[in-house]
Amino acid sequence: MRIDVLHAVRLARLDLTLIGRNTTVLFNVLLLPFLMAWAFTQTVGDAEIDGVAGRLFVLTGVPGLMLAFAVFVNLVNSFTARREELVLKRLRAGQPSGLAILGGSALGALVLYLGQVLLLALWIQRSEGVTVANVPLLVTAVVLGVLLFGLLGAAFSGITPNAEVAQVTVLPVLLIVLVGAPIAFPSDALPGTLGTVSALLPATPVVEIVRTAFLGGDHVSGGGEALSTAGQWAAALPSLAMLLAWIAVAGLLARWLFRWEPRRG
Repeated sequence: MRIDVLHAVRLARLDLTLIGRNTTVLFNVLLLPFLMAWAFTQTVGDAEIDGVAGRLFVLTGVPGLMLAFAVFVNLVNSFTARREELVLKRLRAGQPSGLAILGGSALGALVLYLGQVLLLALWIQRSEGVTVANVPLLVTAVVLGVLLFGLLGAAFSGITPNAEVAQVTVLPVLLIVLVGAPIAFPSDALPGTLGTVSALLPATPVVEIVRTAFLGGDHVSGGGEALSTAGQWAAALPSLAMLLAWIAVAGLLARWLFRWEPRRG
């Protein structure tokens, strides 16, 4: 177990080093979500959404968008390229277990995502004067969100023929997160079936928990009413349950679809 943890840490450090050396990946994974967040804030202006200022509502929903880039897109590209270059096969034939190999990539993605959330928290504090109301709840949402989108990334890499096609494979998920997740509006603002679909998306429980943790109000069932710390955890329970259910589904998909060797062989 200890050896697997050490291997996972080494692989995570390698991932972060490679990302730091690739300016294109660095822009797409780290900076693009912030540019999109700024664009979102310009569209809502000073309108009030769910009891809070529009800009603040959008910014506290941006972690859902960041998950799609820093974790999902990043890992689909990474897993697919390493599989086709036989890196995964060679790693698996060595000392690290399969769990350590996947865990190392997920750990690197977690570090990236935590860094983004920290920068976002500083942005919100400087621009809106709001600090995180419930740090443990926020960290819980971050870790579970990375686990969910890491598993989805492993699953989608299995149906991606090569690294060049990965940009097409991830596009539907990015569009669904951008359009359907409650980043710039609550799910119940959409009519009928669209609202139901938005509420059931994998990014939605993460956004709801993160927004509740940032603002200290109920942004799960709606309204944004101020809550105590215990009340915030209680309000987040439905979203936590949905998040765990999605993790179970994503785990099954990853186990079924993920490939260690090139698809041609």
